[in-house]
Amino acid sequence: MIVIRSIDFTSPARARFSENYKFKITFECMSPLEDDVEWKLIFVASPDHLELDQELDDCLVGPIPVGINSFEFDASPPDPTRIPDEDILGVAAIILTGSYRDQEFVRVGYYQNTEYDNEEMKENPPPGRPRYERLVRDLADKPRVTRFNIRWDANTTNAQTTMVVQNQQPAPPFNNNAPLPGAPLPREYSGQPPSMAYTSAPTTNSNSMTIG
Repeated sequence: MIVIRSIDFTSPARARFSENYKFKITFECMSPLEDDVEWKLIFVASPDHLELDQELDDCLVGPIPVGINSFEFDASPPDPTRIPDEDILGVAAIILTGSYRDQEFVRVGYYQNTEYDNEEMKENPPPGRPRYERLVRDLADKPRVTRFNIRWDANTTNAQTTMVVQNQQPAPPFNNNAPLPGAPLPREYSGQPPSMAYTSAPTTNSNSMTIG
C-alpha cells in the first residue's frame, strides 16, 4: 500500500512550450509491494478527441522499500506538430497518473494555457503555421486531484490513497476563456467513483531516485 505525501511541480509555472515538465513525487510505502508502480504524464490537446492525446513519458518505479521514498519525474514536452493548428493556442491539460497492476490509484491534472510570448502576436497571431518557437505555457496553480481505492496485493486490504499536492511556483492567472480551478478535467476516470483527500506529513528518513 502506498500513501502519497506530496506531488510538487518543480518546473516554472510559466515556461517555454518546448521545456520539460518536472515533478518531485514523495510517497510512503506502508507494506512490501510485489510489483512496480507505473507513472505516466499525458498531454490532452482537445477534450473531444482522444486520438490527439500524447503520452509524454512513463516510468516504472521499483522495487520500492518500505518507508518514505521520493523520485523526480522528468517528462518531455508535447510534439506541437501533432496538435491541430486550431488547438495549439488556448487551454489544454496535462494529467499525471499513478497505477499499480493496471489499477489507477491517483490522477493529478493541471490546466495549461498556451499563448505567444509577446502582446503583438497575442493580439494578431501570425497567419499560416503557428510559430512554435514563440509559444509559452502557463500552468494553473491549483491542480485537480482524484484518488481511487484499489487492491494492492493479495495480503493487503483495499485502502484509500491520501495525499497533498503542491505547486512551488505561483502561476499567473489564465485568460478569461480558461476554466475555473476545480472544474472537471477531460479524460475523467470511468471506473470506480473518485474521492478527494488532502493531508500533510513529515518526510524524514527518505529514499530518493531520479527518473527521466
